[in-house]
Amino acid sequence: MSAVLREARATLLPDMAGAQGPLPPLMLVLTVLTGLVDAFSFLVLGRVFVANMTGNVVFTGFALAGSQGFPLLASLLAFGSFVVGALAGGAVAHRAREHRGRLLRRALLVETAVVGVAVLLMLLSHAPYTGTVRLTLIALLGLALGVQNAAVRALAVPDLTTTVLTRTLTGAVADSRLVKGPGGRVGRRGLSVLALLTGAVGGALAVRGGHPALPLLLALAVLAGTCTAAFLLARGDAPWTRPRTGG
Repeated sequence: MSAVLREARATLLPDMAGAQGPLPPLMLVLTVLTGLVDAFSFLVLGRVFVANMTGNVVFTGFALAGSQGFPLLASLLAFGSFVVGALAGGAVAHRAREHRGRLLRRALLVETAVVGVAVLLMLLSHAPYTGTVRLTLIALLGLALGVQNAAVRALAVPDLTTTVLTRTLTGAVADSRLVKGPGGRVGRRGLSVLALLTGAVGGALAVRGGHPALPLLLALAVLAGTCTAAFLLARGDAPWTRPRTGG
């Protein structure tokens, strides 16, 4: 238990002079954001994920098989816009690959701008969001999360992907000391799971409480704060800003 707590503390309060610097807690914040946005998309926009593409592929399969309640167009739109966002995020990452701080800052600027447009559209419309408004919100949010995922992949912070938790959970168990592994890093990986769960629970409670716009408003606030932190932290050339070369 003490090792788990040490891992969790090192993730939440990292060595700013270390190889990852402030990136681990920032990745956890973006993981909370993912939970909020997917709660909004699934519960408000209707059985579609804008961050979890594995879910959308499965939903597309259900729709193609004729299952009711799984809108094919929405899943395909989310998937396509995510791909476009990942392409844009990849372009940002490759242009700033020599400085991870600038990479994060630029990607967050793009993501914040796109989510800001989505929030504006949402506020100018009225729930329930249907028709063109719904499809536009799906496209914008898919685009934004595609940018985020491409940037997070380029930053390559171990065990903190902000979206994909299947591999995280597998690693925590398969690498554990119980099976003579090197250690499952449960403290670090567990925080990633908890962060996504926190965002999803918070978003779902807001929607159930009759505030369908609140998850996306919270997501924009989280992005604005993370973006501000990235601007302040990325000014210098600390060790964490250098390209990651391994492990």
